[in-house]
Amino acid sequence: MSTDCIFCKIIARQAPAKIVYQDEHVTAFHDASPHTPVHLLIVPNRHIASVNEVGDGDEQLLGHLMTVARQLAAQEKVARSGYRLVINTGPDTGQSVFHLHMHLVGGRPIPLRLG
Repeated sequence: MSTDCIFCKIIARQAPAKIVYQDEHVTAFHDASPHTPVHLLIVPNRHIASVNEVGDGDEQLLGHLMTVARQLAAQEKVARSGYRLVINTGPDTGQSVFHLHMHLVGGRPIPLRLG
């Protein structure tokens, strides 16, 4: 755990968040500033700053993030209509919390904008 990381504090339940899923590897919670009707953050419980810090032994963890995302999409009733998974890496992409996290967004049409 990184003592100055808000996501580490949420995982440890030392900071408030509406947690919707937690197991020994992953925690998922509602984004504090949602951009869509469904906007969850799915984070590994172990502090990894970004995709750039992912190690060779993290394949199983990354796969688990995807499996949890699929389960949560079904739980949030967006699996059939569609949802987007987004991982930002670095400040140029908007990563503001440097703890690897995947956004699960859905609940309305989301256009693809890259510029």
